[in-house]
Amino acid sequence: MAIRKRGQTWQIDYIDPAGKRVRKSFKKKKEAEAELAKRVSLIAEGRYLDVKKDCKTTFKELIDRYEENFKHQRSYDRFKVICLKNFREYFGEETRISNIRYGDLETYRNLLREKPTLRGTIRCTATINREMSALRHIFSKAVEWELIEGTPFRRGRSLILKENNARLRYLSEEEITKLLNACSPHLRSIVTCALNTGMRRGEILSLKWTQIRNGFIYLQKTKTDEPRQIPINEALEALFASIRKTQPTSAEHVFLFARKKMTIDTNSNSGLKVINFVAGDPIQNIKQGFSAALKRAGIENFRFHDLRHTFASHMIMRGASLKEVQEILGHKTMTMTLRYAHLGQEHKKKAVNLLNGLTSMSQNVTKSGFSGNEQDGNSENAAACN
Repeated sequence: MAIRKRGQTWQIDYIDPAGKRVRKSFKKKKEAEAELAKRVSLIAEGRYLDVKKDCKTTFKELIDRYEENFKHQRSYDRFKVICLKNFREYFGEETRISNIRYGDLETYRNLLREKPTLRGTIRCTATINREMSALRHIFSKAVEWELIEGTPFRRGRSLILKENNARLRYLSEEEITKLLNACSPHLRSIVTCALNTGMRRGEILSLKWTQIRNGFIYLQKTKTDEPRQIPINEALEALFASIRKTQPTSAEHVFLFARKKMTIDTNSNSGLKVINFVAGDPIQNIKQGFSAALKRAGIENFRFHDLRHTFASHMIMRGASLKEVQEILGHKTMTMTLRYAHLGQEHKKKAVNLLNGLTSMSQNVTKSGFSGNEQDGNSENAAACN
């Protein structure tokens, strides 16, 4: 801050809380000194007239408000709580949100690309995009809450990296048999359900008997928040019937752990203890068991979510339409479903090859394009004309 003489006037020169340079001229030096002192005092007390909300709001205040409004989200405890912790540490809680620029966001994105995961592996593009999307949502809400005039994300190009969604790993019929044989009993039931419905892991593990009725599975809580109905085929109907026989009628969830229960044989006088298996708690995590089953089956480069791809791929290869697969999988648009389109085309080619030999009689056609009888007839007509 300074006061300088400019010709016949006195000018005050200072930087306001928004980082803007302010210069104003006065006829007398005393007027300039008084005005500068007044503005210095207002800035110190946080009452500067030109200070906007985004100049005063700290990053901590924004994050705290965001947490309060979105802590109910399904993804909050599993993912967003980690993201918010990272944001606080990198940007600093006392940083004013008006001081966070597009370059800061881009630098943070690039650091994520170089930062290894807890397992020491390279962070995948999808994970980086999810974290940057969470940060973008925070600044979008800040604009809506009138804490800032504009989001810094709009100052440059999109910070979302291009993802490669071309992965389409699915099991052959032989691999399906190997995997099922390598699964423990409770895991085999879950995998069978996935292969016959295309349901996501969370949808399967949270499945309740009340959702199964009238030959359909009714899903309300889905990834896209759109309810959908999945028809039950004969194989799945038999699976549910066999599971139901092993569970008490009070069981709420479909897939439960088998728990050992020791009882005394009352039918004999020996008092022998008998071990029975009864339904236990709902299954919540199958990661280790599924990995072990894949290893026993000799199947590599495969995830549980790929069972969903396996379901859709075999549906297409057996004649189902893309529209039918889209509705069962719950894709909002056809774009995601089109990744399976080539599978139907390949099987159409195989079907057309069944016609090989149908036109084998064409081998009797001569190079001139006429059969032998046609040539003789033409010769006789030519002689008659002569």
